[in-house]
Amino acid sequence: MQSNGKRLSIALTGDSFIATRISAFTEPLFLKLVEIIRSADVRFTNCEVLINDFKGYPAVQSGGTYAGNESYIADELKWMGFNIVSRANNHATDYREIGLIETSKNLDRVGIVHAGVGMNLGEAREPKYLETSKGRVALISAATSFPTEARAGEARPDMQGRPGLNPLRYTITIEVTEEIFKNLVMLAKMMGIEVKEDAEEIRILGQKFKKSTKIEVKYEVNKRDLEGNIKAIRNARRMADYVLFSLHDHERGKSIFEPQQFVEDFARKCIDEGVDVFIGHGPHVLRGIEIYKKKPILYSLGNFIFQNDLIRKQPADLYERYGLNWDSTPADLYDARERGSPETAFMGFKWFTDKEEYWESILAYITFNDESLEEIKLYPVDLCRERNRANRGKPILATGAKANKILETVAKLSEKYNTKITIKNGVGFVEL
Repeated sequence: MQSNGKRLSIALTGDSFIATRISAFTEPLFLKLVEIIRSADVRFTNCEVLINDFKGYPAVQSGGTYAGNESYIADELKWMGFNIVSRANNHATDYREIGLIETSKNLDRVGIVHAGVGMNLGEAREPKYLETSKGRVALISAATSFPTEARAGEARPDMQGRPGLNPLRYTITIEVTEEIFKNLVMLAKMMGIEVKEDAEEIRILGQKFKKSTKIEVKYEVNKRDLEGNIKAIRNARRMADYVLFSLHDHERGKSIFEPQQFVEDFARKCIDEGVDVFIGHGPHVLRGIEIYKKKPILYSLGNFIFQNDLIRKQPADLYERYGLNWDSTPADLYDARERGSPETAFMGFKWFTDKEEYWESILAYITFNDESLEEIKLYPVDLCRERNRANRGKPILATGAKANKILETVAKLSEKYNTKITIKNGVGFVEL
């Protein structure tokens, strides 16, 4: 970090799945959140929608809900105060290349800096810069969770690259005991997969299994993606006063409230290489906060705006998934989704409306005084799960018992990192 003798404030929110003209919402506790965001020098959210006027062809695989939207959504984000957003997430190519390009045009139109996607891998991975009176701020945005075809491709001297997002891929190896491995070999042969008699590992439906003395699931980060993102950090470190890294990940540790170990390792590596704030989002729930080498790692800020059942149009593929006919309406689709699908039946989970934790999050307000991390305040956010479809998903500043519950949750999740959070008058303060 370059010394500039000034105090920089950063307001950070999680996933913004926005689908309406939220500026029409006049509830005082919502406007209080907007006021907090606007008061910061750097105002960040993860833009988890496309702003494409539904232009482009729906992808075969989407991030879940096809996140198309009208172009006015860019104006709504600007109205809320956001001036920098991440875009590397599982919805980045819901409408393929055209949807990605149209979103870029609309964010450019309103002057919001955006990172994480591009016309090739170089563009998707490069830092983007926000100029403020307190210093130059770089943002690098990457994702671990995305449809395969969403990954940006490198350009060559003789071939163009592929539009998409900045990936941080990984491979999973499932180690199993010899007895289980024998059963897997038998299964593979029944499926017509040729396996050597002395094989120590096999692949079934793309999943790698390895013979071992114990049962264990191991994650390994893709070396090229790791090196490419580290190179981007080193570049940004020499070009900006502050460096932010945003990671969208769905992977879980022992529970959905804990990150996978490789995400923790990667976050610390980012700090080692020069990142000032690591921003996590993606699992739709809160995760803990770690202070590593006097720099904050926020493993997940949760949802900030969650209106994924108010998207005006969805392609036929999504209707078919829920057994609906061509003449069904979006409301029919969203009703069916809340009732659950064959894919969710075995999980004990129908839809996000089932559980309160998807509707509680935080706004982190970080202050740097020149080169030093001075303060981290946590404002609790309530997305009003109990309201009807038209009104839930809009954030308000949580108060009273709800505020304490949210902040106590974050404090509990942060204990594994030896991070202490005190609660005063409905606001959390991270002890530095």
